[in-house]
Amino acid sequence: QLQASGGGLVQAGGSLRLSCVASGGTFSVYYMGWFRRAPGKEREFVAAITWGGSTTYYTESVKGRFAISRDDAKKTVWLQMNSLEPEDTAVYYCAADPKYNNFLTKRYNYWGQGTQVTVSS
Repeated sequence: QLQASGGGLVQAGGSLRLSCVASGGTFSVYYMGWFRRAPGKEREFVAAITWGGSTTYYTESVKGRFAISRDDAKKTVWLQMNSLEPEDTAVYYCAADPKYNNFLTKRYNYWGQGTQVTVSS
């Protein structure tokens, strides 16, 4: 089970830090990802992190602004979002999967409930 939090309303240029806490399972063997769904749009990949946090991936639009990290002892993954833009407004979801192929194809099997991020101009 994944529980996401940390969303809110922020002005453009501001920052937010999203958290996703996992319960059950062996967190350390899971690939973790963040996705978002903006109003009227398809869900899109935002960022992902591999086992142990050795490798991270980002969609082009957030590179240099967002940072994904994890702490396996706390069973938590974070998404630090800086220099937020109105285009970042969306519901953000964390996702997890132990299988490399699902991570590679962004077809995660386990999803959190989402947290709303709203960036005002």
